[in-house]
Amino acid sequence: MDTVPAWKKEEVARLTKLMKYSPVVAVVDIENIPSFQMQQMRARLRGSVNLIVSRNTLIERALDDVSSDREGILNLKEHLGGQTALVTTDLNPFKLFKRMESTKTSAPARGGDIAPENIKVEKGDTPFKPGPIVGDLQKAGIPASIQSGKVRINKTKVVAKAGESISSDLAKMLTRLDINPITVGLDLKIAYEDGTLFDKETLDIDTDKYFEDLKMASQSAFNLSVNAAYPTSLNTESIIMKAHRDAFSLAFNTDIMVDETVKLKISQAHKDMLSIVAKLDPEILGSELMEKLGLEQTNEKTEG
Repeated sequence: MDTVPAWKKEEVARLTKLMKYSPVVAVVDIENIPSFQMQQMRARLRGSVNLIVSRNTLIERALDDVSSDREGILNLKEHLGGQTALVTTDLNPFKLFKRMESTKTSAPARGGDIAPENIKVEKGDTPFKPGPIVGDLQKAGIPASIQSGKVRINKTKVVAKAGESISSDLAKMLTRLDINPITVGLDLKIAYEDGTLFDKETLDIDTDKYFEDLKMASQSAFNLSVNAAYPTSLNTESIIMKAHRDAFSLAFNTDIMVDETVKLKISQAHKDMLSIVAKLDPEILGSELMEKLGLEQTNEKTEG
């Protein structure tokens, strides 16, 4: 007798169909995301990303059903646990990761939350009026006092270190100080595409730096191919131009007279000659030679 409820069968069939025909399937962590924020995220993602919240057991069953059509997809099971959701999309894993990161926003802390990084309260005036708030701040570990009729935090202090639990008293005061240390959003755990799994460490790249590195690698490869005289459709013209420059330089420096070098060699010889003449006494050269050289005789003898 079949005791599996019909709704479970329908849900598994729906998940199986989505995973079978979507190029990319991913698992995301949705823990501690309030329902209102979840609705907003769904609305922002609608049209490019399907976010499906379902029971992990039903997702696992759907993965079993689709595994014969998609090699390696069963490995997603290892990343199901806690409050997770399934994502199906046409976006490649790198674009999907960026979309998931774009859903993250700062949120107030609640008692029992773990500080994701050091939480610091800065020294200075607060918007609070003198009163019981001073005692509440001090109870939360925030050094405060009344100065010149204002509630002031006396010194900058780390009130919770990364990895520490945030107390309820501290959470309340941080919220009143408009300090939102908790990041809320969809956290992509793993993505599957064409038999390959992409974890978040692989997908979390600096795209600007990545493209700069690609440009540098392309330029280096081009320079290497030209210098090694390895012809391709992209570098043939550059190789010929380099060969021409090298041949010209060789001919010029070894005094090989060809049409391209004759004028330059004569010009160089003329400059060398003028350089030597400049060092000689004009009287030795004589006025006639100086005139032929286009030089003026400046050291003339004065009659006396």
